[in-house]
Amino acid sequence: MRIKFLGCEKEKMKTKNKMIASLEIAIVLCSMFLVALPAIAAEQNPEMHEMSASTITTASEDEFPDYTRSTLGIFGNANEDDTIDMRDLTYVKLIFFGKKPETELADAKYDGKINPLDFIQIKLIIVGKEKEITILTPEVKLPVMPSGVVTVHKPVKRIVVYGARTEAEVLRALNIGKDKIVGVDQYIMDDPLFYPELSKLPSAGSYFHPDYEAILNLNPDVLIDFMGGGYIDEKKLPGVTVIFLGTRFIEHYTGAVRKYGYIFDKREEAEELINWREGWISKIESRTEGLSEDEKPRVFFWVHFKPGGVYTAVCKGAAFYEMTVIAGGKNIAEDLEDCWIPKVDPEWVIEKNPDIIVAQAYPGYVPCGYSVDDLSEMAAAKEDIMKRIELANVNAVKTGNVFMMAIPPLGYGGAGSMGITYMAKWDHPELFEDLDPKAIHQEYLTRFQHLDYDLDEHGVFVYHPEKHPDGK
Repeated sequence: MRIKFLGCEKEKMKTKNKMIASLEIAIVLCSMFLVALPAIAAEQNPEMHEMSASTITTASEDEFPDYTRSTLGIFGNANEDDTIDMRDLTYVKLIFFGKKPETELADAKYDGKINPLDFIQIKLIIVGKEKEITILTPEVKLPVMPSGVVTVHKPVKRIVVYGARTEAEVLRALNIGKDKIVGVDQYIMDDPLFYPELSKLPSAGSYFHPDYEAILNLNPDVLIDFMGGGYIDEKKLPGVTVIFLGTRFIEHYTGAVRKYGYIFDKREEAEELINWREGWISKIESRTEGLSEDEKPRVFFWVHFKPGGVYTAVCKGAAFYEMTVIAGGKNIAEDLEDCWIPKVDPEWVIEKNPDIIVAQAYPGYVPCGYSVDDLSEMAAAKEDIMKRIELANVNAVKTGNVFMMAIPPLGYGGAGSMGITYMAKWDHPELFEDLDPKAIHQEYLTRFQHLDYDLDEHGVFVYHPEKHPDGK
């Protein structure tokens, strides 16, 4: 395993003499290109090789909508778009010849040099024949974690996975199952309804309490980390590559799925999931992006809600905060920065006077989710909010716009899209009259999670009886 953090100085080939030497290497390696990769020439448009330096540009953030399209954080993505293809090969050659500035991801071999070995690596990645692949891990704000670099050796044959509502869902959506996954965390084991096969696999502990001995006994090539932030002590896992890609964060989800597609040679499946999810998020954003600030309701997202418990908010950088924004609302905690899950005073909530309250129904406090069919506990949880004396004059309580949302099911990973659709419908019922969150949720379960589960018959995920009589 090779793990490095960004910020390290790289030595680059700058002089003409070094470029001449590298050209000599390129001549020797030309035959290797022809023998190893004959399919490239037939599959790619020959005009690609004739593109001039002026026709290839590095992608800017403005070219893609927020939360959907993203730069593919894999070394070899020289032009920094959302895929690795012949355009990257052309771009890295232009860097080599001094016609384009070097980009962060151009060094496909991640050896500190731009040379013909990068040409080979990019071609191998294009056809899925690379022996290793180096990925850029995401920078996370909450909890704070810097970006890094991890090299994964391929093919990956044995996986230990942490993250029931994020990573495991993605792997299953990409058709990666028991043939590769050899161990799971305790949360997956405790959910046989949602994971009928994976829940039977050996335990690897939990992401808060990893069982290092059990992990090593499973002899995995990689361990997929759900939380990040140092919960896994990699020094105790020699020979195991630990991967954290952050699918639980909305802004990292698309990039993470795409990276998994490359790592596990499931690129088509990854794009299918991405395109499906981006379709709904883009549809919502296209309708909310033109709203004035006055048209956006003030929303209090009450994270970790517990009946009779304290008030807790969610700050910028957290998935639930971003869900509020995408759905067309204004999170009342927008002024709270550099925090995780702050406890707030009732007076603060009263002063902010939210138009809508969305309370996180966590199964440990309020029974909900796929294994629950009884709405009574969700109804009681909402009633707890409605009857709090200090909230009597808050707009959300006066209008009855208090909602319960089951999280994790609707707040993390692929199912997080459904959380956004429900919130959009609550924030702007007329604007999203045609939006059917339950139908979207059902398609996700059937098409991507391959589950025979009928949402009309089972499950408790949201509660607001005045507008949603069935509460689901």
